Amino acid sequence: MFSKETYIQRRNELKKLVGEGIIILFGNNESPCNYPANSYAPMRQDSAFLYYFGQHRDGLVGVIDIDNDKEWLIGDDIDVEDIVWMGFTPSVADLAAEVGVANTAPMNKLKDILSPIPSGGVGGRLHFLPPYRHDTQIQIMDLLGIHPSKQKEAASLALIKAVVKMRSTKEPQEIAAIDRACDVGYLMHTTAQRLIKPGVTERFIGGQVDGIARSHASGTSFATIFSQHGEIMHGNPSAAKLEAGRLVLCDAGCELDDYCSDHTRTMPVNGKFTQRQLDIYNIVVECHDYVLNVAKPGVKYMDVHFAVCRLMTERLKELGLMKGDVDEAVAAGAHAMFLPHGLGHMMGMDVHDMEGLGQIYVGFDEETRPNLEQFGTNCLRMGRRLQEGFVVTDEPGIYFIPALIDDWRKSGHCAEFLNFDLLETYKDFGGIRIEDDVLITKDGCRFLGEKRIPYHPKDVEAFMAQ
Repeated sequence: MFSKETYIQRRNELKKLVGEGIIILFGNNESPCNYPANSYAPMRQDSAFLYYFGQHRDGLVGVIDIDNDKEWLIGDDIDVEDIVWMGFTPSVADLAAEVGVANTAPMNKLKDILSPIPSGGVGGRLHFLPPYRHDTQIQIMDLLGIHPSKQKEAASLALIKAVVKMRSTKEPQEIAAIDRACDVGYLMHTTAQRLIKPGVTERFIGGQVDGIARSHASGTSFATIFSQHGEIMHGNPSAAKLEAGRLVLCDAGCELDDYCSDHTRTMPVNGKFTQRQLDIYNIVVECHDYVLNVAKPGVKYMDVHFAVCRLMTERLKELGLMKGDVDEAVAAGAHAMFLPHGLGHMMGMDVHDMEGLGQIYVGFDEETRPNLEQFGTNCLRMGRRLQEGFVVTDEPGIYFIPALIDDWRKSGHCAEFLNFDLLETYKDFGGIRIEDDVLITKDGCRFLGEKRIPYHPKDVEAFMAQ
């Protein structure tokens, strides 16, 4: 938690941006895993509620009445039976005082507090964000009479845009928190690099990575990806044993002090890259490092993405995997055979920061619009102009996906730009991704975190040899 003044200032700025009406921010409740009393732990608070009200306890709602300049923290005090199982918890009034909120009420009074606004928020004067949990959807239906199927479209665009505007630019204290999370990310990934050797299971190393996040932070910021099938974007650890000669990809991050890290490294299982692996790996390294030269305030991240795609296409042409004019190949989307995702995404309190508010508002704006028609480009999460204080990921990759190779070869898609005969020989290659977290600074950008997880080939081999 930051200072009381931080949350007061944030709520005051939110009032100015939204302008009128009542804002309601729902905190999260405990979420049962496989039966009611066995909850996922630790409970993860809603990020927007956390940003403006700062409290981690379950069962809370924040209300901001802009017109009357009043704020409430709504929730029920816990009783002695809860204390027996969970220990002492401050009263709702004490929690409210910690973040500068003057008014509190039990949950059964929430409907009365919202009564100045007609059901359904007629006139757009009741502002809530798109809900993503079913219990919140039910609560909104009970309070406002809006069916869950209609709640996403009923959510307040004014509130969405205000939250995106505020959370996109990170405060110095937020940047410091992300730096700390990235330092734990360093420990997670270097632990994996020390343990990688033939015969060890993916699941064992993935578990050790998760253990570092739980030991040094609040836990992982997303489900750890650790797999010899790097061509699968979200390949969770399996019981498979690591095999000499193969590559293994680790995509993992932690959450610390409510902020995330997100890094990816790709390593040779036996500690040494083959020449064929190096040929591809060095292209990804060059693309990854190129971002540091071009990402700065005023530059569209979409333009950085396509600059990386052109560089990647040039290098793949040199290996004979691609052919033809580079610009025409990228315009046709031929590079998406190898890079079917975007260069990166916003990061902060959420590893895909604010994605639940709608990517068109987070990663794009009125000037920069997404291309939802072209394969690969439709997965670009961040395209808008960069601003000082933005935190984005830099994660180029090259993947050889057998089903995609077969599909494009059969249909002849981008055949004038791809060497399908040579691609056939790479079906057993897997995939490579290298990812770091980037802060946009006044004049350019920098990687977050004090230490760099080894990723240049000689550094990776030397570190794994220790």
